[in-house]
Amino acid sequence: MRRQNLSLVLGAVAGHGPLSRADVAGRVGLTRAAVSSLVDELIGRGALTEAPATASGRVGRPGRALTVNDRGPAGLGLEIGITHLGACVVDLRGEPRVWRRIEQDNAGRPAGEVLAETAALASDVQAEAAALGLHVEGRVLAVPGVVPNAPPGVVERAPNLGWHGVRPADHWLDPDTAPEPENEANLGALAEYWSAEQAAETFVHVSAEAGIGAALVIDGHLFRGARGFAGELGHIPVHPDGPDCPCGARGCLEQYAGDAAVLREAGLADHRTGDPVALLAERAAAGHAPTLHALDRAGRALGLALASAVELVDPDALVLGGAYAELADWLLPSVRAELAARVTVRPWDPQALRPSALGRRGPLLGAALTTVRRIMADPMLLPAG
Repeated sequence: MRRQNLSLVLGAVAGHGPLSRADVAGRVGLTRAAVSSLVDELIGRGALTEAPATASGRVGRPGRALTVNDRGPAGLGLEIGITHLGACVVDLRGEPRVWRRIEQDNAGRPAGEVLAETAALASDVQAEAAALGLHVEGRVLAVPGVVPNAPPGVVERAPNLGWHGVRPADHWLDPDTAPEPENEANLGALAEYWSAEQAAETFVHVSAEAGIGAALVIDGHLFRGARGFAGELGHIPVHPDGPDCPCGARGCLEQYAGDAAVLREAGLADHRTGDPVALLAERAAAGHAPTLHALDRAGRALGLALASAVELVDPDALVLGGAYAELADWLLPSVRAELAARVTVRPWDPQALRPSALGRRGPLLGAALTTVRRIMADPMLLPAG
């Protein structure tokens, strides 16, 4: 019960602060004495701060404003992408305080080498956060691969990195500070849910880099599947007689809407250095006909796959994240056209398909916010002061 009440008080201040203790008591429906005890504990654990007393103009003792601490507890997010490493630190207010991204090619490199570089980046970022008065309480690593429910802490398969059965903790200098791996599409969807002003409760989030991943949030909860393998939208066949896919099947969505396929169709296959998403956006904005054709083709294939998801799940919304969010101006028309033609047994609002405002920042932000959300749900995870 105390854990729940601590979370209730912390959530009230986070959502409506600054508040006095009396204001908190009024919002959460607990006695002032109970709230005072809970507030003292949250201050002791570093979750809240209380300003000096100030006159409020109301009868009674001057109020003291409670706010969520912008120093102290924080979450560290890490990301290993095909062409980059990322790290960020988010405070308990959910605000990114440190953000780093390093462009480098990670495909096919030894997992231990990439993870050692990630650990070094994590150490640098934690030191930068410590200089701001932040203390990392948890670490989550976004990876473009399958992270099953069991065994814990293992990346079962990340084909675009060339990883199979990799356990990040085995390659971390200090296993006690090793991050918890999670699929990057799942983290992008969670970041969307936690950050959007009016997030849908049930939605499909689809994003792309070298591969295509999707995540399903149902009634505000991530659906991982029976073994943690849910969301492999990129390997749904959209044209059964289509080209071979590295997964062993044929005609998979990735062969039409993955970045390599789009670059190839646009005649830009030789432009693999630099940022392929920025290149596609630049060429499309300039009216480059082959690029526009390639994005239209990708959008139609994506629409085919998403139509099946709509019919199966009945979501409130479809959200294009990652690279798709940055290419949405050219993808949305053809995706919407396919959905309109194929979703016929239920009402479907074309505006329910939208790009994420987070773009490619979603997975890294979601990784950092995972720790923050856990603390908000159970402040007793923080050490007592």
